Amino acid sequence: MPAPEIQEKVRALMPGVIADLEELIAIPSVAFPGYPEEPMHRMAERTLALFREAGFTDAHLAEVPHGYPPIYAELPGPAGSPTVLLYAHYDVQPAPESQGWSTDPWTPTRKDDGRIYGRGAADDKSGLATHLGMMRAFDGTPPCTVRLILEGMEETESNLEEFVEAHPDLFQCDLFVVCDMGNLVAGEPVLTTALRGDVSCTVTVRTLGHPLHSGVFGGGAPDAMMALARLLSSLVDDAGDVAVEGVTGGTWPGAVQSEESFLEGVPLLPGVSLIGTGTVSDRLWAKPSINAIGIDTTSIAGSSNVILPEAGAKISMRIVPGTDPEAELDALVAHLETHAPWGAQVEVRRVKAAPAFKVPTGGPGEAAARAAMDEAFGRSTSEVGSGGSIPLLQTLHEACPTAEFVLWGPEDMDKARIHASDESVDPDEIERMIVAQALLLEKLAHR
Repeated sequence: MPAPEIQEKVRALMPGVIADLEELIAIPSVAFPGYPEEPMHRMAERTLALFREAGFTDAHLAEVPHGYPPIYAELPGPAGSPTVLLYAHYDVQPAPESQGWSTDPWTPTRKDDGRIYGRGAADDKSGLATHLGMMRAFDGTPPCTVRLILEGMEETESNLEEFVEAHPDLFQCDLFVVCDMGNLVAGEPVLTTALRGDVSCTVTVRTLGHPLHSGVFGGGAPDAMMALARLLSSLVDDAGDVAVEGVTGGTWPGAVQSEESFLEGVPLLPGVSLIGTGTVSDRLWAKPSINAIGIDTTSIAGSSNVILPEAGAKISMRIVPGTDPEAELDALVAHLETHAPWGAQVEVRRVKAAPAFKVPTGGPGEAAARAAMDEAFGRSTSEVGSGGSIPLLQTLHEACPTAEFVLWGPEDMDKARIHASDESVDPDEIERMIVAQALLLEKLAHR
């Protein structure tokens, strides 16, 4: 099909695609431990049914030793056609009231800006909608062989890497299409070519054998919470750049994200400034970042006039492509073990060392994807990085080293607010991405 015919057909399909997306948003498919299992099973079954109806007649829930199952399918194309493997995930982040949602996160809501609000609207049920729309554009018979993997535990302790390692034959292809990303701004096409990795650990600081009265002993006895605060503050310099010796950083060579577009998605309070040095693109895609993402200490409601003997934190550090995650984590651990004040005892427990990923470029798949985006969006496609991490990509690369990767999707970074309150997606962006993905398969089939 030529591009105008694809665009016309996709436009006609959009009401049904959006109806399916809204149905899926309403299912609270949170795979985190402690959340109800029934919605996850319901989400898996409904997603499976939709993709079977779209043409993947052999789609099934794959057997895994633990956790919620991925959905796997294969649809043979014409003899000699390339094989494309589509990826998305059907689980979502939690949506606690404490995040400050303005609408019910499990009720898909249209606002005056035309966007659809709800948990998973962008990350990554919009990816499911994109794959469904593309299949429907071809009436279930795409011009290439298409394999499908839909993960059920991407947002928590993933089981898919183990599944890939156990069944590498299922993941042989010419091109992986990962629809779990997005443009910086809706309507302005980009291909993501680099993702930071993620290393994390917990640190516990101890100063006393038991609590002490803060009036009687304060000023002499060291407070574990204050020691932890000083230790955490040593991880960054005054500008907010990572100050851990041995951690790698650089500069971003591709398209530059403007500070104005970045601030669209950052609700800075009055008087608060951005952190770090270099361009926004350097800070997000080519330099490490570090955050304390959890604290264990006495709550304000439960506090009393005592000096705390123990306090802890979980620390996450994003690392740049080309680095060894174990070495980067080693550097973080060494810093924590040597920078606590007052001789405080420090115990560090390693949690994760997920690699960064640099997308191989220069192949026919990337060229076809870039041309498809140019046509679907009506403007030239840029190259960007992502501060987020997808450890699965390295596992897929090891399972099929010759395959190319295309990383894209409808999750516009300036407004989608993935993982946060009032997550949303632009329906027009989904439509453009369906067109781009259909054009990609056409170009691969006829190259």
